[in-house]
Amino acid sequence: MARTAAAPKRRTLKIRSGDQVEVISGKDRGKTGRVLRVDPKKERLYIEGLNMVKRHTRPQPVAGAQTQAALGGVIEREGPVHVSNVMLLDAKGKRTRVGISREDGARVRVAKSSGAKLD
Repeated sequence: MARTAAAPKRRTLKIRSGDQVEVISGKDRGKTGRVLRVDPKKERLYIEGLNMVKRHTRPQPVAGAQTQAALGGVIEREGPVHVSNVMLLDAKGKRTRVGISREDGARVRVAKSSGAKLD
């Protein structure tokens, strides 16, 4: 009888797009930025101006468009950062962990360090 591998447990990410985060490990350690998008399946974030990667693209013939993709060449854009390598910044700009509390049946994100609401 063949064994099937158990699917990894998915957890909800406590960081959302638009949040200010600080990178705590890796080549961009100590830098801060705004989260552009979140990939919850892979537990990765795309942070504005951080982990820049170069992509060599072929020119795409798009009628009337003058975007970078249409021109081709070497394009720099943000690469993914694992969620474990960043920490959320609270309103004062200090690193904090994120907790969840319930208010009137709704989930609210709370900064562990100061107790302030993040939403």
